[in-house]
Amino acid sequence: MTIFYVSPKPSKDAKPSKRHKYSLIKSALLMALLPLISINASVAAPALMQGEHSSNDVDVSAPIKALANLSSLAGDTTTPAVAMTLPNFQHFTTKNGVPVIFFSTNQLPIVDVDMRFKAGSAYDGSIRPGVDGKVNGLASIVATMLLKGTDTLSEDEYAEVSEQLGLSLGTDVTNDQLIVSLRSLSDENNLKPALKLMQAAIVKPRFDKAVLERTKAQQLTGLNYMQQNPDYISSTVFTHELYGDHPYAQGTYGNLASVPNITQDDLQRFHDRYLVAKNATINITGDLSLAAAKEVAETLSAHLAMGKPAAPLPAPVAPKTGKHIHIDYDSSQTAILMGQLGVAVNPDPVVTQQHSAFNIGNDVLAGGGFHSRLTDKVRKALGYTYSIGGGMSPMQVAGPYTINFSTRTDKADAAIAATLDTIDTTLAQGITKDELELTKENFINSYPMRFASNASINATIGVLNVYGLPDSRVTDYIKRVEQADLDSVNKVLKQTLNSEDFIIVSVGGLSDSKPDSNSTSDSTPKSSDSIQPQLANTASSKASSSDASISNSLVNKGVKIDERYRTLQDYLQGNTYTIANTAANTTPVNQTTNE
Repeated sequence: MTIFYVSPKPSKDAKPSKRHKYSLIKSALLMALLPLISINASVAAPALMQGEHSSNDVDVSAPIKALANLSSLAGDTTTPAVAMTLPNFQHFTTKNGVPVIFFSTNQLPIVDVDMRFKAGSAYDGSIRPGVDGKVNGLASIVATMLLKGTDTLSEDEYAEVSEQLGLSLGTDVTNDQLIVSLRSLSDENNLKPALKLMQAAIVKPRFDKAVLERTKAQQLTGLNYMQQNPDYISSTVFTHELYGDHPYAQGTYGNLASVPNITQDDLQRFHDRYLVAKNATINITGDLSLAAAKEVAETLSAHLAMGKPAAPLPAPVAPKTGKHIHIDYDSSQTAILMGQLGVAVNPDPVVTQQHSAFNIGNDVLAGGGFHSRLTDKVRKALGYTYSIGGGMSPMQVAGPYTINFSTRTDKADAAIAATLDTIDTTLAQGITKDELELTKENFINSYPMRFASNASINATIGVLNVYGLPDSRVTDYIKRVEQADLDSVNKVLKQTLNSEDFIIVSVGGLSDSKPDSNSTSDSTPKSSDSIQPQLANTASSKASSSDASISNSLVNKGVKIDERYRTLQDYLQGNTYTIANTAANTTPVNQTTNE
């Protein structure tokens, strides 16, 4: 054991202070005790086994012995069991028809308010439809520009007033929604001017031309930066492949070609079409009475144009078959994103119960914790990744189901194969009764944390409001979890997931074992020669019978690349090239445009 202690060095002419003298004494004592510390540490520390844990791993099924020694629990029959009190949401509608959900809580003297419009990035193309007039990223630019001044306040003046009020005012954009949110102190002297500022941003934004040009330049800088991120690259390719021509295929920030096209007129048309009363919802959580909450809602909505609701989005069409796409990236790590078309938000109670059952099963399969099967196999047993997980993202129409992780480039094939094998095994055999009960207990016990803050409560009611979901979505959650049985969980898992439909995107280098899928017309699985050497170097490749079965299963999960691209831009332009070719003699084989 080695200890380094560095004391601050005084200036040349300075006299040592008492604090500095103490530091010197402390350093000298530590150095004197170092041999004893080193000897004791070497004697006391037991040697650990290779791998993640020692030979005496904790038995998680054993009772916690220390609980029996807690005097506060011993023989206490008077303390009532802890009970969860579900929030009581209050609903009302403003004079111009905007639906409002309000939750009153006086734990803190603050108020969280948001207005949500069905005006996410999926609606970008509706402003200037047509191949030559795409303005992807428009909703994102509009959201940013809302807080850059009003008809009476310049950008600097708006920022100064916001700072003086000590409020938090922000915007966000998803595929489905544009959100304007406010957090303020609840007393009238702070809340009323804060609401007027929020109202002005929504109703009468300035959309200054010079500020717009700077905002676009900043967005382009961000896009250029993000294109250096393997996770962004894999996500962009994945959504393009999964959604094709559907509006969800375009990212919320747009792209390098579309952002420069956005004009003041585009911003104004988007604002006038979608930021209207018929397309809005309001959500309020905080230290207010119902009467005060109604006043807040009226203040925000009174001057909104009536307009009309946004048109429903078309249902996406799932790809006909799965595919593996590789994007070259100079890195020793490969980022992997895989998944398929999932489900939409649905208020039907039967469908909601099925979604709850699926979430339980998926938590066993791909939850982020150490209890999940993917973590147990791909991380703990095989040592291919530090973190792996995934889940469903329901949206207005079918959202994606995704699993993502990163691994060493030379382990990418085997890691993908192990992931697919674990999924297929789980779908074929189902989860166990013990896994079901443990996950249900975890879901129930952790559920109160969703209401631990005003912000989390307001986000919850915001989702209910914008998608038109009943309160039972929240209030009956525990009941739905309790009702989920082993048969229903395994059934919905098998009905929902199919690894053969997975879009797989890998971003990184290429291991020598990757096949040239473009050089042959058959899809013969990888040979054992290409898999076995990779397994031989992992922590799990010690001689054991279980390792042999793992290796055999991976061999049968052939991992081939269907398309390969040098860069993200090459992918967007449809310029693939064969894996066998080198950079010097490579020629594009496909000139179609996917953007």
